[in-house]
Amino acid sequence: MAKILLKLYAVRYTLYANMRAITTLSNLDTKGCVLTIGNFDGVHIGHQEILTTARQTADRKKTKLVVMTFDPHPLAVLCPEKAPATLTPPLFKQHLLARLGVDCLFILKSTPRLLRLSPADFIERFIIKIIRPGVVVEGDDFNFGSGRAGSVHTLQKILAEKNIDVIIVPSKHAKLASQTVEVSSTVIRKLLIEGKVDEAAIELGRPYRLIGQVVKGRGKGTKLGFPTANMRPPPQLVPAEGVYAGFVQIAGTEKKVCSSEEKIPAAFSIGRAQTFGDAHPRLIEAHLLIKDVGDLYGKWLAMDFITRLRPQQKFGTESQLISQIAKDCQKAR
Repeated sequence: MAKILLKLYAVRYTLYANMRAITTLSNLDTKGCVLTIGNFDGVHIGHQEILTTARQTADRKKTKLVVMTFDPHPLAVLCPEKAPATLTPPLFKQHLLARLGVDCLFILKSTPRLLRLSPADFIERFIIKIIRPGVVVEGDDFNFGSGRAGSVHTLQKILAEKNIDVIIVPSKHAKLASQTVEVSSTVIRKLLIEGKVDEAAIELGRPYRLIGQVVKGRGKGTKLGFPTANMRPPPQLVPAEGVYAGFVQIAGTEKKVCSSEEKIPAAFSIGRAQTFGDAHPRLIEAHLLIKDVGDLYGKWLAMDFITRLRPQQKFGTESQLISQIAKDCQKAR
């Protein structure tokens, strides 16, 4: 039965060099591994704590670290209007997981049939019969199964009967400007919506990154003396409208831009060009603070947000706008 379910749920991905794609349903070489399960959107410092504990456990036991995750987010199937905006697109998530030492990334396609499984059925069909781990590592807020009825303690109780250890990792907390909060993808989304990209970076353990292709814009920035690379709206959460300082990476493919190490300083603008009227769509633009940028159309751009410089505002004249952009670029530098 479990193999039949896997035929329905398994999704194939091309993974990074340090990870292996599980693409066949028989002879899975995961017996005795260390397993951790979750959506891992953001791969924030709480996720990193779980994955580091799992990696250290795998090293100690001389076995593999396997991550089981889901695509799309279960709420996108169960209640699409309540589905959270994505923080890390799939290829970037894979890159981050590979850097944390994951050996195998196993992705289950979220379907109504999968999400209706009781916690006990999920454990029996996927963990015990297919993955066959020696140890499972989870955060203390882990929930799974139909209606999220299973907790980490449910997992611990059922797997104890199969002599499979469960290690529970306490929640991580981060000190922000006004308070100390529990690290979560939900909190990070809220911070980004408010434009607090510097605080989001504390919870992420790195700057928040948007990834998308460069598309042809209106050419207005060039006419003003500040040419911009315009990003096609990506399928992930876009921070609040405003002007930001940050870094960009440029590559020919999405996969390459995920792993690029270059840091080109830039000023970002997210907004609707209010100075030129009220009918403009939201634009995502990056003005690179270097010379000889070259033709970027069609290339992939990663935007790492460091801090918000100011909100968007409407200027009375183009000269006022040009003056403010010059100040923004200097402050970004």
